[in-house]
Amino acid sequence: MSESYQVSIFLIGVSAERLYRAWLDGKAHAAFTGAGAQVDPQVGGAFTAWDGYISGTNLELSPHRRIVQAWRTTEFPQGSPDSRLEISFEEDEGGTRLTLTHSDIPDGQGESYKQGWEDYYFKPMQAYFAGEEAD
Repeated sequence: MSESYQVSIFLIGVSAERLYRAWLDGKAHAAFTGAGAQVDPQVGGAFTAWDGYISGTNLELSPHRRIVQAWRTTEFPQGSPDSRLEISFEEDEGGTRLTLTHSDIPDGQGESYKQGWEDYYFKPMQAYFAGEEAD
């Protein structure tokens, strides 16, 4: 068995293009999360985030609309397959809705990662992009 969920955030004043580019740029990704990241921004390219705690591969890239990644953390049980992370970007009046669909998560870990997206991605992203717009 595996777990899955979907979480979403609306970022005011940020384009889908800007969010997409930031997600796939190691320096920008590190800036909005506050932890080290490296990203090879092409299909098949590897990435790490949160100082190596997260790693994976880009499976599908639809510029400014969608990113699909094979995704895992150092807490995945040995021998377990990667989970699947789909990030979609949908512009609406005044900003962009970013939606994460995270599936194939090892049993018992889903709720922890769901909360992690809120605490370690969405909240820092709101602060980072709000500050960027204010500059």
